[in-house]
Amino acid sequence: MMKRTWTRIAAAAETPSNLGAFFPLSTELTQAQDHGPTSGRCVIISPLLPGAAKSVALRSPQAVLEEIEGLAQAIHLDVLAAETVKLSKIQAGAFLGKGQREEIGRRIKALEPDLLIFNHTLSPVQQRNLEKEWDVKVIDRTGLILEIFGERAQTKEGRLQVELAALEYQKSRLVRSWTHLERQRGGAGFMGGPGERQIEIDRRLISERISRLKKELEDVRRTRELGRKSRERVPFPVIALVGYTNAGKSTLFNRLTQADVFAKDLLFATLDPTLRRIELPNGQKAILSDTVGFIADLPTHLIAAFRATLEQVLYADVIVHVIDSSRPDYEAQRQDVIGILEQMGIRYEEDPRILEIYNKIDALAPDTLEDLRRDCAFHEDRIMLSALSGEGEADLLGRTASLLSEKRVEVSFALPYQDGKALSWLYDHAELLQRTDGESAIDVVVRIDRADLGKFVEHYGYKPRPDR
Repeated sequence: MMKRTWTRIAAAAETPSNLGAFFPLSTELTQAQDHGPTSGRCVIISPLLPGAAKSVALRSPQAVLEEIEGLAQAIHLDVLAAETVKLSKIQAGAFLGKGQREEIGRRIKALEPDLLIFNHTLSPVQQRNLEKEWDVKVIDRTGLILEIFGERAQTKEGRLQVELAALEYQKSRLVRSWTHLERQRGGAGFMGGPGERQIEIDRRLISERISRLKKELEDVRRTRELGRKSRERVPFPVIALVGYTNAGKSTLFNRLTQADVFAKDLLFATLDPTLRRIELPNGQKAILSDTVGFIADLPTHLIAAFRATLEQVLYADVIVHVIDSSRPDYEAQRQDVIGILEQMGIRYEEDPRILEIYNKIDALAPDTLEDLRRDCAFHEDRIMLSALSGEGEADLLGRTASLLSEKRVEVSFALPYQDGKALSWLYDHAELLQRTDGESAIDVVVRIDRADLGKFVEHYGYKPRPDR
């Protein structure tokens, strides 16, 4: 295993400043296993904006910095140094003040990184001015996330969504470089790389490509909608796993389904949705869905681009919100996920489908574990769990089965042979548990959603048999 070396800039320690010094990365990150060969050396600047007291109360500047470091490591960047910069106000032309830019420039010159990551959204003018002044390629938080998505997306839909989001991001900017299918590395193309072909694209060409991508994605959405309707006809209820990136969703998915989905202590390890069938303790079958992780300040156009993928969350019968309880800022991550779900139209606090899973309890100190246990005891929709050890798995499955049972009932009907339409409707909208062909009628036992049961009774006039 290659060991990373973290660098402190000596000049920063010697020169008084209101910026604070670049500092080495956290022990946990320096000891983390490399995820592959490094693709470049970078420095990270994380601005602390005025009026951010509320967010700081939920997430410390150090936690914010560690997250952006994790994002950089996710695409194999060697992080030389990282710093939080306090701002009194944002400068329109370059985001940072002149003195701050000059001091950071001196430190960049000493380290000679290939890339500077700015942990905030930059306007095209701000990005261009910082690149000119520091003589180094600069990407903002949005560009970094898009780069990760571009490298990780595997399915056709995922690649289309990433390219669409990247082009929407580029469209509002000065024309930069874009890479096409002939590029020799993954990613969204903002960082460049050896062997990568640089192509100048104007806004007209970008707009044309966006139009084509939207048409292709519409075809993918129609296919996905047909698949969803097919599953409704089976029908198996859908259980969707959602949560902050690296909260442990894929590890939990693998444990519940015995699958082998890529799961690693890595931000955005999962981008493409995965579906598997599981059986609940009461014998009911369901479809479990693993989805892309959320993150703070997720770009709006990324949410829009991945809306087709996330639609399964909207239609899910149970939404399992996986929370990494081992993190000190887990409440901030929880709020970030809630915010994104509400942007999608899910009224979180009022939605009865939602279960909160406090994962990674195996990593908690005894006193913290006890505090969490007391809190969860007052909320039936909160469950403590370790996806790694399996502790709490039975509670999760049992509660999920209960939620689904509240929506679905088992009933039996006696249908005359000549009424094939009624029988066909039940096959399409209910789960057939038993069928007995009698002399004059077909006896069926089905598990059906209460709303669908009402529709069937109203439309066909058959009432459930009293023996059920």
